[in-house]
Amino acid sequence: MAASLALAQISAERAGNESPLSTFALSLASFAETVSSAVIDGARGATFSIASLPSLASENARLQKENHALAVENANLHELAAQYAAEASIRPVVDIYPKGIEARVVGFPPENDSRSITIDRGSNAGVHKDDGVIASGGVVGRVSSVGPFSAQVVLITDYTSQIPAVTRRGRYWGIAHGNLSSVRVEYISQDAPIKVGDVIVTGQGRSFNSGVPIGTIVSIERSITALYQTAVLRPAANLGALDRVVVVPQ
Repeated sequence: MAASLALAQISAERAGNESPLSTFALSLASFAETVSSAVIDGARGATFSIASLPSLASENARLQKENHALAVENANLHELAAQYAAEASIRPVVDIYPKGIEARVVGFPPENDSRSITIDRGSNAGVHKDDGVIASGGVVGRVSSVGPFSAQVVLITDYTSQIPAVTRRGRYWGIAHGNLSSVRVEYISQDAPIKVGDVIVTGQGRSFNSGVPIGTIVSIERSITALYQTAVLRPAANLGALDRVVVVPQ
């Protein structure tokens, strides 16, 4: 083997070529240098990454804190916009009833045993039992009980609610009763030409002045044997999304 290597070395030198032994040694050296360089670069990268961990953790914590602050600010802006919209919607009612008492809805019975709400104005603000309550769309109900700083309001959809009612077109009278999800106006004369889409408003009574919208007729119940007909209404006020209301003194 040594003789073969010597002959190969001599032949390469005579021909002026790089000997196989030199080529092998150079390749081996290059490989060793490449491996060494990769190991060193890797060690440097790992060292840099380890050294950067505290600053990266700090930056991540800062960004998370900023993101949380922005989320809170966004929620507050949405709440302010909703409050502004609610206040703007009730403003026309306040203008019509300058002696009215503006209140905010703060609760409802969780058991849902009655259709009522709680408002944040009571006797200290001038609220009395049987005062009418109105929202931007129309009638909400009447005050059923009063405390110093809050009051209970029975909605027009409650079974105990009764309001004098009259058709805006034709002026036909009836009594609006609550029916949980709707309002029924009973005792309308059988010959009254009412129709779906007619608006029913309040008649002059103890809790309301005349002309406040109660609702719109969505169906009519007639009987050939009865002296009266009944109109089923969709309430004018959005009773499921009440926020601001106005208590109208008797």
